[in-house]
Amino acid sequence: MPTVTELYRYPIKSHGSEALEAVTLTAGATIAYDRRWAVANDRATKVDGTAWAPCANFTRGAAHPSLMAVKARMHDDGDTITLSHPDRKDFTFQPDDDRQLTGFLAWVRPLMDPARTMPNRIVRVDGRGMTDTDYPSISINSRASLRALGDAAGADLSPLRFRANIWIDDLEPWEEFNWVGKDISIGDTRLHIEERIMRCKATMSNPDTGQQDVDTLKTLRTHWGHTDFGVYARVVQGGTIRPGDIPVVHS
Repeated sequence: MPTVTELYRYPIKSHGSEALEAVTLTAGATIAYDRRWAVANDRATKVDGTAWAPCANFTRGAAHPSLMAVKARMHDDGDTITLSHPDRKDFTFQPDDDRQLTGFLAWVRPLMDPARTMPNRIVRVDGRGMTDTDYPSISINSRASLRALGDAAGADLSPLRFRANIWIDDLEPWEEFNWVGKDISIGDTRLHIEERIMRCKATMSNPDTGQQDVDTLKTLRTHWGHTDFGVYARVVQGGTIRPGDIPVVHS
């Protein structure tokens, strides 16, 4: 029977994952604190802190593989984050405090490829997370599809390569693609599945090391003729989701 196995959020876009024991969703919103902050790069042109902006304006794992090994922990105050990385000492700061920006940049820049765009400032848009979609989305991935991809690639792939919010197991591989255009209920919530997720080079990096070691995109193209993995959803009805909950698809 399909079952929710893991829940995650990513407080700073592309700068660390955080596992959760439960999430409470609100209609029309992302998971609380998911992509609440994003790091604008030095070529950003459409970021003023008042509205959503495309992902090209931000430093991301697609351009800087080492970022994929960052982990994040949100403190109880909702304002403080501790970042960790295998090559750096843990760093605790408050992203909204401009006085702490210099410290953050000093911590993160050694992880970046100097030939690519570099971090410049941290931005936040009140009321929504800076998702890759121009609507507040929840990403859902399948463990069965992950195993199928790993088998094709000849590698044991960590789910953290794909930065999903919700992982579900005991589906048929790629069954989640059949949900597009439908609603699903999980726990007390109801979500509408909007579209498949087209993946980028970030998924090629090992989240333990930050090194590119598996060409996930080539594997997807070779075996399935696309680079899609997972689906995006909108929250239609709020509620709480926990590991062990059973998703129900509505025709």
